[in-house]
Amino acid sequence: MAWARRLKVKHLESFLVLDEAGTLTEAAARMHMTQSAMSHWLADLEELVGTTLVLRGRRVQLTPAGLIMKRLAISVLGDISRTQQELAAVADGLTARLHIGSVWAGVARTVPRALAEFQTLYPHISVTVSESPFGNLLEGLANKELDLVVGSIDSRAHRERLEHRELFDDNVCLVVGKASRYWDIEGPVQLADLQYDRWIMPPKGTLMRIQLDTALLDNGFSWLRPKVETAAITTLQALMHAGDYIGVCSEAMAQYQVSLGNMRILPLDIQIRFGPIGVVWNADNNSEAVRLFVEHLTHSSARDQAIAQP
Repeated sequence: MAWARRLKVKHLESFLVLDEAGTLTEAAARMHMTQSAMSHWLADLEELVGTTLVLRGRRVQLTPAGLIMKRLAISVLGDISRTQQELAAVADGLTARLHIGSVWAGVARTVPRALAEFQTLYPHISVTVSESPFGNLLEGLANKELDLVVGSIDSRAHRERLEHRELFDDNVCLVVGKASRYWDIEGPVQLADLQYDRWIMPPKGTLMRIQLDTALLDNGFSWLRPKVETAAITTLQALMHAGDYIGVCSEAMAQYQVSLGNMRILPLDIQIRFGPIGVVWNADNNSEAVRLFVEHLTHSSARDQAIAQP
């Protein structure tokens, strides 16, 4: 551990900036230091750990040891950032801070009501909520920018050092706005009859898009391409009110938007399953605020499901 005792935050900070920048010159500019100073910090870090961390060239590349050091840098700097936020919260008279990330389904069905109740019970806990696709949220969880994530419980939620609890099952829904010719339709629609319509789909690589593309493939028109791809619910809403589009979103979000009069769910002849939605957090996160919110979110979701059942 002798090398770790000599390690400085500046070593880790410079190393991450160098990896992102790709060159010593650009990294030095971002760190507001000379190129020779940046080289010195890198050489000093490599001397501390006793091995080469980057391969020099037109653009630097991390060695296997460099990848391990990058993981340490992200973890340590993430902890420092989180501690800084907690200290700022204490300075503002708060005793805890919670940063939650959520996908559409969580924002629509689970998070807002549970959060409102939670802050009534624990008014000293300050909360920040971020909305993004699940893959982006997991990156924030790994970097310790987020304390917990509400999203799809698929293989990504089963990674090492992650804990999770399932909250509810969700489906993929097709939705339309008032500008759509399907706004007043009553009976079920054949998915195959929609292949020539203008579609607004989630971005490629998202679980919802994968499930939708699978359903399209099963129905024989895998060639269908969207007119618009977006992960933003506000963009989806605006476009569907401006033109004759078919949108795609989670059933939880669709039901919420229907309750507000913003959308209608297009009745289909088939069901497209999305999968379970749950809460995910780091196993090594010992925050009392995280523990309390996970417990409350779990109980709140179970209660909502019990009420919804006939």
